[in-house]
Amino acid sequence: MIWYPYEQMKGMKAPYKIIDAEGVCLYTEDQKLIDSVSSWWSVIHGYKHPELNRAIETQLGKFAHVMLGGLTHEPVQRLTQKLQQFLPGDLDYCFYSDSGSVAVEVALKMALQYFMNRGETGRTMVLALEHAYHGDTFKTMETGDDEDYHFVLKAYGESKYVVHIPTEISALENAFETYHDRLNCFIVEPLLQGAGGMRMYDISFLKRARELCDRYGVLLIFDEVATGFGRTGNRFVADLVLPDILVLGKALTGGYIGHAVTAANEKVFRGFYDDDPAHALMHGPTFMGNALACSVALRSVELFEEQDYMSKIHTIEEITRREMDGFSDPRIKEIRIMGACVCLEVYDSATIKGYQQFAYDRGVFSRPFLNYLYAMVPYVIREEELVKVLQTMKEWFGR
Repeated sequence: MIWYPYEQMKGMKAPYKIIDAEGVCLYTEDQKLIDSVSSWWSVIHGYKHPELNRAIETQLGKFAHVMLGGLTHEPVQRLTQKLQQFLPGDLDYCFYSDSGSVAVEVALKMALQYFMNRGETGRTMVLALEHAYHGDTFKTMETGDDEDYHFVLKAYGESKYVVHIPTEISALENAFETYHDRLNCFIVEPLLQGAGGMRMYDISFLKRARELCDRYGVLLIFDEVATGFGRTGNRFVADLVLPDILVLGKALTGGYIGHAVTAANEKVFRGFYDDDPAHALMHGPTFMGNALACSVALRSVELFEEQDYMSKIHTIEEITRREMDGFSDPRIKEIRIMGACVCLEVYDSATIKGYQQFAYDRGVFSRPFLNYLYAMVPYVIREEELVKVLQTMKEWFGR
Protein backbone atom coordinates (compact mmCIF):
# COMPACT_ATOMS: atom_id res chain seq x y z
CA MET A 1 0.00 0.00 0.00
CA ILE A 2 1.17 3.53 -0.77
CA TRP A 3 1.25 5.65 2.38
CA TYR A 4 0.24 9.10 1.14
CA PRO A 5 1.37 12.43 2.64
CA TYR A 6 -0.76 14.56 4.95
CA GLU A 7 -3.64 12.08 4.88
CA GLN A 8 -5.53 9.97 7.35
CA MET A 9 -5.34 6.78 5.33
CA LYS A 10 -8.53 5.37 6.82
CA GLY A 11 -11.32 6.90 4.80
CA MET A 12 -8.98 8.80 2.48
CA LYS A 13 -10.50 9.98 -0.80
CA ALA A 14 -8.92 8.16 -3.75
CA PRO A 15 -6.23 10.34 -5.37
CA TYR A 16 -6.49 11.32 -9.01
CA LYS A 17 -4.33 9.05 -11.17
CA ILE A 18 -2.15 10.97 -13.60
CA ILE A 19 -1.27 9.22 -16.85
CA ASP A 20 0.46 12.10 -18.64
CA ALA A 21 1.51 15.69 -18.16
CA GLU A 22 2.58 18.43 -20.56
CA GLY A 23 2.85 22.20 -20.34
CA VAL A 24 0.78 23.36 -17.36
CA CYS A 25 -1.62 20.42 -17.64
CA LEU A 26 -2.04 17.06 -15.94
CA TYR A 27 -4.02 14.30 -17.62
CA THR A 28 -6.15 11.61 -16.01
CA GLU A 29 -8.03 9.01 -18.01
CA ASP A 30 -11.07 11.30 -18.24
CA GLN A 31 -9.90 14.85 -17.59
CA LYS A 32 -7.36 17.50 -18.57
CA LEU A 33 -6.35 19.62 -15.57
CA ILE A 34 -4.52 22.91 -15.28
CA ASP A 35 -2.11 22.40 -12.39
CA SER A 36 -2.77 25.47 -10.25
CA VAL A 37 -0.25 24.50 -7.56
CA SER A 38 2.77 23.53 -9.71
CA SER A 39 3.20 20.19 -7.93
CA TRP A 40 3.82 21.79 -4.55
CA TRP A 41 5.21 24.99 -6.11
CA SER A 42 8.09 23.40 -7.98
CA VAL A 43 7.16 22.92 -11.66
CA ILE A 44 7.83 26.48 -12.78
CA HIS A 45 8.59 25.58 -16.43
CA GLY A 46 5.64 23.21 -16.80
CA TYR A 47 5.74 19.50 -17.55
CA LYS A 48 7.66 17.69 -20.27
CA HIS A 49 9.76 20.72 -21.14
CA PRO A 50 11.94 19.68 -24.09
CA GLU A 51 15.06 21.51 -22.86
CA LEU A 52 14.84 20.01 -19.38
CA ASN A 53 14.10 16.57 -20.77
CA ARG A 54 17.16 16.85 -23.02
CA ALA A 55 19.40 17.86 -20.11
CA ILE A 56 18.50 14.71 -18.21
CA GLU A 57 18.65 12.44 -21.25
CA THR A 58 22.11 13.70 -22.20
CA GLN A 59 23.49 13.14 -18.71
CA LEU A 60 21.78 9.76 -18.41
CA GLY A 61 23.82 8.59 -21.37
CA LYS A 62 26.94 9.16 -19.25
CA PHE A 63 25.93 8.24 -15.69
CA ALA A 64 23.00 8.93 -13.39
CA HIS A 65 24.75 9.32 -10.05
CA VAL A 66 28.04 9.08 -8.22
CA MET A 67 28.64 10.01 -4.62
CA LEU A 68 30.42 13.27 -3.78
CA GLY A 69 32.48 11.57 -1.10
CA GLY A 70 35.95 11.54 -2.65
CA LEU A 71 34.50 12.05 -6.16
CA THR A 72 33.23 14.96 -8.20
CA HIS A 73 31.80 15.49 -11.69
CA GLU A 74 31.13 18.14 -14.31
CA PRO A 75 27.36 18.66 -13.66
CA VAL A 76 27.87 19.59 -9.99
CA GLN A 77 30.84 21.79 -10.88
CA ARG A 78 28.93 23.63 -13.62
CA LEU A 79 25.82 24.11 -11.45
CA THR A 80 27.95 25.49 -8.62
CA GLN A 81 29.68 27.91 -10.95
CA LYS A 82 26.30 29.05 -12.25
CA LEU A 83 24.87 29.55 -8.77
CA GLN A 84 27.92 31.54 -7.72
CA GLN A 85 27.20 33.89 -10.64
CA PHE A 86 23.41 33.82 -10.22
CA LEU A 87 22.96 34.24 -6.48
CA PRO A 88 23.40 37.63 -4.78
CA GLY A 89 26.36 38.70 -2.64
CA ASP A 90 28.95 36.14 -1.62
CA LEU A 91 26.60 33.18 -1.23
CA ASP A 92 29.22 31.15 -3.06
CA TYR A 93 29.58 28.00 -0.96
CA CYS A 94 27.06 25.38 -2.06
CA PHE A 95 26.20 22.32 -0.02
CA TYR A 96 23.76 20.03 -1.84
CA SER A 97 21.09 17.71 -0.52
CA ASP A 98 18.09 15.85 -1.86
CA SER A 99 15.18 17.86 -0.41
CA GLY A 100 14.33 21.28 0.96
CA SER A 101 13.73 19.93 4.45
CA VAL A 102 17.19 18.36 4.60
CA ALA A 103 18.73 21.54 3.19
CA VAL A 104 17.15 23.50 6.06
CA GLU A 105 18.50 20.93 8.51
CA VAL A 106 21.94 21.57 7.02
CA ALA A 107 21.50 25.34 7.42
CA LEU A 108 20.50 24.99 11.07
CA LYS A 109 23.39 22.62 11.68
CA MET A 110 25.79 25.05 10.00
CA ALA A 111 24.59 27.91 12.20
CA LEU A 112 24.97 25.94 15.42
CA GLN A 113 28.35 24.44 14.56
CA TYR A 114 29.65 27.79 13.31
CA PHE A 115 29.49 29.07 16.87
CA MET A 116 30.60 25.78 18.45
CA ASN A 117 33.72 25.92 16.28
CA ARG A 118 34.38 29.42 17.66
CA GLY A 119 34.00 28.22 21.23
CA GLU A 120 30.72 30.15 21.73
CA THR A 121 28.92 27.18 23.25
CA GLY A 122 26.12 29.25 24.75
CA ARG A 123 24.61 30.10 21.35
CA THR A 124 22.25 27.14 21.11
CA MET A 125 18.96 28.94 20.38
CA VAL A 126 17.13 29.63 17.12
CA LEU A 127 14.81 32.56 16.50
CA ALA A 128 11.95 31.78 14.11
CA LEU A 129 8.58 33.14 13.08
CA GLU A 130 5.14 32.23 14.26
CA HIS A 131 3.32 30.10 11.66
CA ALA A 132 6.75 28.87 10.55
CA TYR A 133 7.07 25.85 8.30
CA HIS A 134 10.52 24.68 7.26
CA GLY A 135 9.93 20.98 6.56
CA ASP A 136 8.98 17.73 8.21
CA THR A 137 12.31 16.40 9.46
CA PHE A 138 12.93 16.68 13.19
CA LYS A 139 14.90 19.90 13.59
CA THR A 140 12.71 21.62 11.01
CA MET A 141 9.63 20.48 12.92
CA GLU A 142 11.15 21.94 16.08
CA THR A 143 11.77 25.21 14.26
CA GLY A 144 8.21 25.25 12.94
CA ASP A 145 5.31 25.93 15.26
CA ASP A 146 2.20 24.60 13.51
CA GLU A 147 0.71 21.60 15.29
CA ASP A 148 -1.28 20.70 12.18
CA TYR A 149 2.06 19.56 10.70
CA HIS A 150 4.46 19.12 13.55
CA PHE A 151 3.38 16.38 15.93
CA VAL A 152 6.70 16.75 17.73
CA LEU A 153 5.24 19.83 19.44
CA LYS A 154 2.53 17.65 20.92
CA ALA A 155 4.92 14.84 21.80
CA TYR A 156 7.73 16.92 23.32
CA GLY A 157 6.14 20.27 24.00
CA GLU A 158 7.65 23.58 22.99
CA SER A 159 11.39 23.52 22.46
CA LYS A 160 13.60 25.45 24.88
CA TYR A 161 15.94 26.02 21.95
CA VAL A 162 13.48 27.85 19.65
CA VAL A 163 11.73 31.20 20.13
CA HIS A 164 8.86 32.16 17.82
CA ILE A 165 7.81 35.73 17.14
CA PRO A 166 5.20 37.44 14.95
CA THR A 167 6.29 39.47 11.93
CA GLU A 168 6.27 42.69 13.92
CA ILE A 169 9.38 44.85 14.31
CA SER A 170 8.68 45.48 18.00
CA ALA A 171 8.58 41.73 18.67
CA LEU A 172 11.78 41.30 16.66
CA GLU A 173 13.60 43.96 18.64
CA ASN A 174 12.38 42.55 21.96
CA ALA A 175 13.55 39.06 21.02
CA PHE A 176 17.05 40.25 20.15
CA GLU A 177 17.24 42.32 23.31
CA THR A 178 16.29 39.29 25.40
CA TYR A 179 18.06 36.41 23.64
CA HIS A 180 20.82 37.90 21.46
CA ASP A 181 23.74 36.30 23.34
CA ARG A 182 22.08 32.86 23.11
CA LEU A 183 20.99 32.96 19.46
CA ASN A 184 22.97 31.31 16.70
CA CYS A 185 20.52 32.20 13.92
CA PHE A 186 17.27 33.78 12.87
CA ILE A 187 15.50 31.69 10.21
CA VAL A 188 12.62 32.97 8.11
CA GLU A 189 10.59 32.23 5.01
CA PRO A 190 11.11 35.73 3.64
CA LEU A 191 8.03 37.83 2.73
CA LEU A 192 5.79 34.80 2.09
CA GLN A 193 5.11 32.02 4.61
CA GLY A 194 3.84 29.13 2.52
CA ALA A 195 2.46 26.13 4.37
CA GLY A 196 1.78 28.33 7.39
CA GLY A 197 -1.07 29.92 5.45
CA MET A 198 0.38 31.97 2.57
CA ARG A 199 0.99 34.78 5.04
CA MET A 200 2.66 37.88 3.61
CA TYR A 201 4.64 40.58 5.37
CA ASP A 202 6.71 43.66 4.61
CA ILE A 203 10.36 43.90 3.61
CA SER A 204 10.99 46.43 6.41
CA PHE A 205 10.83 43.54 8.89
CA LEU A 206 13.67 41.74 7.11
CA LYS A 207 15.78 44.89 6.78
CA ARG A 208 15.53 45.40 10.54
CA ALA A 209 16.34 41.72 11.09
CA ARG A 210 19.53 42.13 9.04
CA GLU A 211 20.56 45.14 11.13
CA LEU A 212 19.98 43.30 14.40
CA CYS A 213 21.77 40.16 13.23
CA ASP A 214 24.76 42.30 12.27
CA ARG A 215 24.71 44.13 15.60
CA TYR A 216 24.59 40.98 17.71
CA GLY A 217 26.56 38.59 15.49
CA VAL A 218 23.61 36.31 14.74
CA LEU A 219 23.42 34.44 11.42
CA LEU A 220 20.44 35.22 9.19
CA ILE A 221 18.97 32.27 7.25
CA PHE A 222 16.50 32.66 4.40
CA ASP A 223 14.48 29.54 3.65
CA GLU A 224 13.61 30.31 0.02
CA VAL A 225 12.67 26.73 -0.84
CA ALA A 226 9.18 28.02 -1.70
CA THR A 227 9.86 31.72 -2.33
CA GLY A 228 12.98 31.46 -4.48
CA PHE A 229 13.07 31.76 -8.26
CA GLY A 230 10.51 34.53 -8.48
CA ARG A 231 7.50 33.33 -6.52
CA THR A 232 7.24 36.56 -4.49
CA GLY A 233 7.77 38.78 -7.53
CA ASN A 234 11.48 39.03 -6.72
CA ARG A 235 14.12 36.70 -8.16
CA PHE A 236 15.03 35.96 -4.60
CA VAL A 237 14.10 37.95 -1.53
CA ALA A 238 17.84 37.63 -0.87
CA ASP A 239 18.29 40.18 -3.67
CA LEU A 240 16.62 42.74 -1.38
CA VAL A 241 18.11 41.71 1.97
CA LEU A 242 21.20 39.52 1.93
CA PRO A 243 21.22 36.57 4.37
CA ASP A 244 24.24 34.65 5.58
CA ILE A 245 22.74 31.33 4.48
CA LEU A 246 20.22 30.79 1.67
CA VAL A 247 18.25 27.57 1.20
CA LEU A 248 16.80 26.68 -2.21
CA GLY A 249 14.85 23.65 -3.44
CA LYS A 250 11.59 22.91 -5.28
CA ALA A 251 12.00 25.11 -8.39
CA LEU A 252 15.79 24.58 -8.40
CA THR A 253 15.33 21.63 -10.78
CA GLY A 254 12.10 22.93 -12.29
CA GLY A 255 10.32 20.27 -10.27
CA TYR A 256 11.97 17.42 -12.17
CA ILE A 257 13.96 15.74 -9.38
CA GLY A 258 14.27 16.34 -5.67
CA HIS A 259 17.37 18.44 -5.08
CA ALA A 260 18.26 21.39 -2.87
CA VAL A 261 21.17 23.62 -2.00
CA THR A 262 22.28 25.37 1.18
CA ALA A 263 24.37 28.32 0.02
CA ALA A 264 26.57 29.97 2.66
CA ASN A 265 28.59 33.16 2.55
CA GLU A 266 32.33 33.53 3.00
CA LYS A 267 32.05 34.23 6.75
CA VAL A 268 30.13 31.03 7.44
CA PHE A 269 32.39 28.90 5.26
CA ARG A 270 35.51 30.26 6.98
CA GLY A 271 34.03 29.12 10.28
CA PHE A 272 34.58 25.53 9.14
CA TYR A 273 37.75 25.90 7.05
CA ASP A 274 40.40 24.93 9.57
CA ASP A 275 43.33 22.64 10.33
CA ASP A 276 41.19 20.94 12.97
CA PRO A 277 39.28 17.98 11.44
CA ALA A 278 36.64 18.37 14.15
CA HIS A 279 35.64 21.71 12.63
CA ALA A 280 34.49 20.08 9.37
CA LEU A 281 30.79 19.97 8.52
CA MET A 282 30.06 16.30 9.10
CA HIS A 283 27.06 15.89 6.83
CA GLY A 284 26.68 13.96 3.59
CA PRO A 285 23.37 12.97 1.97
CA THR A 286 23.87 10.00 -0.34
CA PHE A 287 22.30 11.74 -3.32
CA MET A 288 23.80 15.20 -2.80
CA GLY A 289 25.00 16.65 -6.08
CA ASN A 290 23.17 13.97 -8.08
CA ALA A 291 24.34 14.30 -11.68
CA LEU A 292 20.87 14.17 -13.22
CA ALA A 293 19.53 16.72 -10.74
CA CYS A 294 22.48 19.06 -11.28
CA SER A 295 22.13 18.82 -15.05
CA VAL A 296 18.44 19.69 -15.06
CA ALA A 297 18.93 22.37 -12.38
CA LEU A 298 21.56 24.10 -14.49
CA ARG A 299 19.28 24.16 -17.53
CA SER A 300 16.37 25.32 -15.34
CA VAL A 301 18.37 28.33 -14.10
CA GLU A 302 19.47 29.12 -17.63
CA LEU A 303 15.88 29.06 -18.88
CA PHE A 304 14.85 31.36 -16.04
CA GLU A 305 17.42 33.88 -17.27
CA GLU A 306 17.16 33.43 -21.03
CA GLN A 307 13.39 33.66 -21.22
CA ASP A 308 12.98 36.60 -18.83
CA TYR A 309 10.88 34.74 -16.29
CA MET A 310 10.59 37.79 -14.07
CA SER A 311 8.46 39.44 -16.75
CA LYS A 312 6.26 36.34 -16.88
CA ILE A 313 5.84 36.50 -13.10
CA HIS A 314 4.95 40.19 -13.14
CA THR A 315 2.33 39.46 -15.82
CA ILE A 316 0.85 36.69 -13.68
CA GLU A 317 0.55 39.12 -10.77
CA GLU A 318 -1.05 41.81 -12.95
CA ILE A 319 -3.64 39.38 -14.34
CA THR A 320 -4.36 38.01 -10.87
CA ARG A 321 -4.91 41.48 -9.42
CA ARG A 322 -7.14 42.39 -12.36
CA GLU A 323 -9.28 39.27 -12.00
CA MET A 324 -9.59 39.58 -8.22
CA ASP A 325 -10.26 43.33 -8.25
CA GLY A 326 -13.63 44.00 -6.61
CA PHE A 327 -14.25 40.35 -5.75
CA SER A 328 -15.43 39.65 -2.21
CA ASP A 329 -17.58 37.28 -0.24
CA PRO A 330 -18.61 37.44 3.44
CA ARG A 331 -17.05 34.01 3.97
CA ILE A 332 -13.63 35.26 2.84
CA LYS A 333 -11.46 36.79 5.53
CA GLU A 334 -8.76 38.15 3.20
CA ILE A 335 -7.47 37.90 -0.37
CA ARG A 336 -3.67 38.07 -0.57
CA ILE A 337 -1.62 38.43 -3.74
CA MET A 338 2.15 38.51 -4.06
CA GLY A 339 4.05 37.73 -7.25
CA ALA A 340 2.80 34.42 -8.61
CA CYS A 341 0.81 33.53 -5.49
CA VAL A 342 -2.81 34.24 -4.63
CA CYS A 343 -4.54 33.09 -1.46
CA LEU A 344 -8.16 33.32 -0.38
CA GLU A 345 -8.29 32.82 3.38
CA VAL A 346 -11.76 31.89 4.66
CA TYR A 347 -13.09 32.13 8.18
CA ASP A 348 -14.26 28.50 8.32
CA SER A 349 -12.46 25.60 6.67
CA ALA A 350 -15.86 24.02 5.92
CA THR A 351 -16.36 26.80 3.37
CA ILE A 352 -13.85 25.24 0.97
CA LYS A 353 -14.65 21.59 1.66
CA GLY A 354 -15.40 19.98 -1.66
CA TYR A 355 -13.58 22.58 -3.72
CA GLN A 356 -10.99 20.15 -5.04
CA GLN A 357 -13.61 18.01 -6.80
CA PHE A 358 -15.47 21.15 -7.93
CA ALA A 359 -12.26 22.38 -9.57
CA TYR A 360 -11.49 18.95 -11.03
CA ASP A 361 -14.86 18.86 -12.76
CA ARG A 362 -13.97 22.21 -14.35
CA GLY A 363 -10.50 21.20 -15.50
CA VAL A 364 -8.36 22.59 -12.67
CA PHE A 365 -6.25 20.72 -10.14
CA SER A 366 -6.21 22.42 -6.76
CA ARG A 367 -5.25 21.35 -3.26
CA PRO A 368 -6.68 23.68 -0.61
CA PHE A 369 -5.57 23.18 2.97
CA LEU A 370 -7.00 24.27 6.29
CA ASN A 371 -8.61 27.71 5.66
CA TYR A 372 -6.64 28.49 2.53
CA LEU A 373 -7.70 28.28 -1.10
CA TYR A 374 -4.70 29.31 -3.16
CA ALA A 375 -2.95 29.13 -6.52
CA MET A 376 0.80 29.10 -7.28
CA VAL A 377 0.83 28.41 -10.99
CA PRO A 378 3.67 27.44 -13.35
CA TYR A 379 5.27 30.57 -14.81
CA VAL A 380 4.65 29.42 -18.40
CA ILE A 381 0.87 29.53 -17.96
CA ARG A 382 -1.09 31.34 -20.67
CA GLU A 383 -3.47 34.16 -19.77
CA GLU A 384 -6.59 32.18 -20.61
CA GLU A 385 -5.40 29.29 -18.45
CA LEU A 386 -4.66 31.56 -15.51
CA VAL A 387 -8.02 33.28 -15.87
CA LYS A 388 -9.71 29.87 -15.83
CA VAL A 389 -7.95 29.01 -12.54
CA LEU A 390 -9.01 32.30 -10.96
CA GLN A 391 -12.56 32.18 -12.31
CA THR A 392 -12.98 28.68 -10.91
CA MET A 393 -11.97 29.96 -7.48
CA LYS A 394 -14.52 32.77 -7.71
CA GLU A 395 -17.26 30.51 -9.07
CA TRP A 396 -17.03 28.36 -5.95
CA PHE A 397 -18.25 31.27 -3.87
CA GLY A 398 -21.01 32.15 -6.33
CA ARG A 399 -22.79 28.82 -6.27
